[in-house]
Amino acid sequence: MASAQELVQSCSNVFTLPEIYYRVRDVVDNPDSTMDDLAKVLKMDPAISARVLKIVNSPLYGVPKQVDTVTRAVNLLGMQAIRDLVTATTIGRSFSGMTVQIMDLSAYWRKSVLCALMAGKIAKACGIDDGERFFIEGLLRDIGHLVLYQTIPERAQSALIEAGNLGRPLAEVEQSNFGCDFTEVGAELIHSWGMPPQIEQAIRHQLCPDEAGDCALHASIVHLAGVVADHNDLHPSVAPHELSFHAAALQSTRFNLNDRPVLLNEAQEQLQETVKLFSPMALAA
Repeated sequence: MASAQELVQSCSNVFTLPEIYYRVRDVVDNPDSTMDDLAKVLKMDPAISARVLKIVNSPLYGVPKQVDTVTRAVNLLGMQAIRDLVTATTIGRSFSGMTVQIMDLSAYWRKSVLCALMAGKIAKACGIDDGERFFIEGLLRDIGHLVLYQTIPERAQSALIEAGNLGRPLAEVEQSNFGCDFTEVGAELIHSWGMPPQIEQAIRHQLCPDEAGDCALHASIVHLAGVVADHNDLHPSVAPHELSFHAAALQSTRFNLNDRPVLLNEAQEQLQETVKLFSPMALAA
């Protein structure tokens, strides 16, 4: 059995991020950098600059006045928010040429974007001021399956079918069948990209947020958003009436479950337009 790290390494040539991501990351991580420094780096990639402006002016951010320059976008949103936007955009763009025969990539990204929207909305509903930060974590929540379907597609699909037939958690079946699950693989991929530790830990511990230590809040929100996205993906005839949330996630966030239907409805209303902003199919157009 291959480890999660070995699976990621075996397809490292497929899952690579463009140079602009690393340049933006280095600027944001440098305490001596200024907003102008970040704007200059973004302007080196016209396609990314245009995409960032399109996202900032979308309903996702609800900016009251048109933002027409990268410099203004950076000053308005701040370095970290811009970094998250560039991350989400470059990830989608990097996978625009990926071909997986037995995986519906369109459905995958649609579900990932719904999870991202729910993560941001749940964070805000829990009183977290920078709830947008959790969008990227929700978007990456299931990214381990892209690696699994790229490296061991038949076994990954068999695990999905087996989990459905037996009514067992997918991660449990994956652990049994090939020694690791999508959360471990996703976390290893994020680690290989040099992303912030809280994103890696949120993905790694999303099924057991009480094991995430200082990142428990991040893992809990990703968990809650993931459960909602998974449930929404099921046909009504087989979807359980009650959603199974981890007690630690509810305790950590103090999320009011009565808010879920309203937040899900809001996310679904935004879904189509948001998918156009982040999915590889849209970014390749």
